[in-house]
Amino acid sequence: MDKNDVLYEDNHLLIINKKAGQLSQGDKTKDDSLLELGKAYIKKHYNKPGDVFLGLPHRLDRPVSGAIILCRTSKALTRMNKLIADRELVKVYHALVLKKPKDQQGRLESYLRKNRVKNKVDSFNSPQKDAKKAILTYQFLKQIGKYFLIEIKLETGRPHQIRVQLNDMGCPILGDLKYFNQSPLSDKSIGLHARELSFIHPVKKNPINIIAPYPTTIYWRNS
Repeated sequence: MDKNDVLYEDNHLLIINKKAGQLSQGDKTKDDSLLELGKAYIKKHYNKPGDVFLGLPHRLDRPVSGAIILCRTSKALTRMNKLIADRELVKVYHALVLKKPKDQQGRLESYLRKNRVKNKVDSFNSPQKDAKKAILTYQFLKQIGKYFLIEIKLETGRPHQIRVQLNDMGCPILGDLKYFNQSPLSDKSIGLHARELSFIHPVKKNPINIIAPYPTTIYWRNS
């Protein structure tokens, strides 16, 4: 990770344009995570001795790219967690899908439940035991070659929510083998990008609006 990956930084926050394939935080693979790379970046660029604090108030799935917030202080992390819980962090995603949506725009509502056996998320049209309501709105933006660009705004932030709900709508995300049978992309990414974050700074109280440039891969080149 280097300066080119940084979208915003101050004494409280570090916002990164995450590359597809990077872990948000460490897991059993032991691969480098954005959290550890962020700590190394701060240690190097700010000449920090000893351990570096860095908190992760939200996550992006490994094959997803885009804007992600890291907190450099415990105060910022606590306040950012509350801001997210109060739904005051506005998240906008862009998705490349295999089929054009029937409607130009719409609202999707379903109930999602983790399936730990299959390591997936199951979707239901009505309330089910342990399933949580998931809501998003979408707007079709344009066609890019043989793919279609959709903008998504989350009202809830459930695991795999966009991936599941777009697939349920008949618009599977490019490269998402977990929810649609298709050939993998060469870099194992999927066509989902955390495009924009808007919120009030948890400490400074000024408005923050971040737009993450698209990946440079061929799939996003004409976006």
